[in-house]
Amino acid sequence: MARSTSSSVSWYRKVSDEGVGYSVVELNDVRHVFAAAVPRCGDSLSAQAADALETIRQLVEDEGVRGAIVSQSVFLPGPEYLDEARRLICDFYGPELPATTYIFQPPCEGKLLSIEALGVGRKHEGVRILRICENLVVAEHSGVSWVHCAHMTPTTDSPLVYDRTLSAFQRMAATLQRAGVSYDRVIRTWLYLGDIVGREGHTQRYMEMNRARSDYYQNIRFRPARIPAGFNPTVYPASTGIGAQGQDIVMSCIALDTSRDDILAMPLENPLQRSAFDYSPCYGLKSPKFCRAMALSCGRFATIFISGTASITNEETQFIGDVVGQTHQTLDNIEALISDYNLARHGMPGLGTTLEGIAFARVYVKNKEDYPKVREVCEKRLGDIPTVYAVADVCRPELLVEIEGIAFSRLENV
Repeated sequence: MARSTSSSVSWYRKVSDEGVGYSVVELNDVRHVFAAAVPRCGDSLSAQAADALETIRQLVEDEGVRGAIVSQSVFLPGPEYLDEARRLICDFYGPELPATTYIFQPPCEGKLLSIEALGVGRKHEGVRILRICENLVVAEHSGVSWVHCAHMTPTTDSPLVYDRTLSAFQRMAATLQRAGVSYDRVIRTWLYLGDIVGREGHTQRYMEMNRARSDYYQNIRFRPARIPAGFNPTVYPASTGIGAQGQDIVMSCIALDTSRDDILAMPLENPLQRSAFDYSPCYGLKSPKFCRAMALSCGRFATIFISGTASITNEETQFIGDVVGQTHQTLDNIEALISDYNLARHGMPGLGTTLEGIAFARVYVKNKEDYPKVREVCEKRLGDIPTVYAVADVCRPELLVEIEGIAFSRLENV
C-alpha cells in the first residue's frame, strides 16, 4: 500500500503514501509507532472517522503493537463537530481509548477530520499501559513513565484569555496528579487558542496567553530528568502555541517521570534564533516561556521534541508574504536546531541529526490556498514521512506556516 522512505537502518523505518503513513522507531527494545491518516473515502464524519481509525489500527497492528495506542490527536473543522467525534472515537476504542485531544483546525485536504496517533510496543516484555481516563494515559517501560495528558479546557466562567489559560494549566496539573506526576515533569505542551492573533482589550490574545503561562510557570523548576554535566540551562518545556477555530483554549502535554540517572533531558535553543523567553517587549509584556526543542537521551539514542517553528531568525519574521520562502526558512531553522553542531553545544555530542531524522511532522498553514506550495516544499525536504497538514493562524499575523515534529538519532560506533 505504502512506500518506505528510510528502511536502511533496522531501528528506524518511515512509510508513507498519500496522506497515510507511519514511522517505527526501536528504542532500547521498545517499539514506538507514529501514525497519521487522512480519510480516503466517505462523505460524513462517521464514515471518514471509520476509514481513518481503521487505517491507523491496521498500521499499528501490522507493527505488532495491537491495542497499544496511548495518545491521539483528532483534527476537526470546528468545535461544532466535537460531540459527534468524541462519541465515534469512544465507541471505536472502547476500554483501549487513548488520551485524545480534539484540535479545531480544518485538515488541509478538505476532509472532516484527520488523525495522528502514537502506539508503544506492547509485545515487548515490561511495557505497561495505564488508561486512567480519556484525558490521561500512562505508558511505563524500562523504569520510565510517559504521561500523556489530553484535551485540557478551562473550568472558569471568565471569558478572558488570561483567566482561561490559567484555569486550563491548573486543570492540567491536577490531572497529572492523578498519575502521581507533578507539573515540573512536563517536557512538551500544546496550546491551541481560538482567534490567536485577535485583539483582547489593548493587546493581543496570544500575548495574554503568554502572560498567563509566564505567571503560572513563575515558581516551577522544570527538571524532568538529569541535565548533562556542566550545564545549567533555563529549562522550559518544548511547546507549540497555535491558532484554532472557535474562541477558547485547549491544551495537552507529555510528562516524563523517571528516577534513572542515565536519562538526560536538555532544552535546546536555536543558533539561528533568539530564545523565545528572551524576546523583546514589543512581542509582549511577558515573553513566551518555552524551549525550541527538548532533547532526551538514554544510552545510544536521543529523542528530540521539536517545538512549533516558524520563519523567524533572531526574533524577526523573514520572507513576509512569501509562503515558499517561509517554509524553507522554517525547515532551515529546524535543521539547525537538531544538527550535530547544536546538540554538541548543548552537551550531547554525536546525538544530532538532519531533517532525515524526523519521524513525524505536523504542518500548520495559515491560508488553505497555500497548502499545495507548502506541501511540495515539505515533501521535497522531509521526504514522504507521516505528516498532518492543518489550517491554523500562526502567532504573528504575517507568519504563514509553522512546523513541529519529533526527530530521532543514534550514536554510531559505540
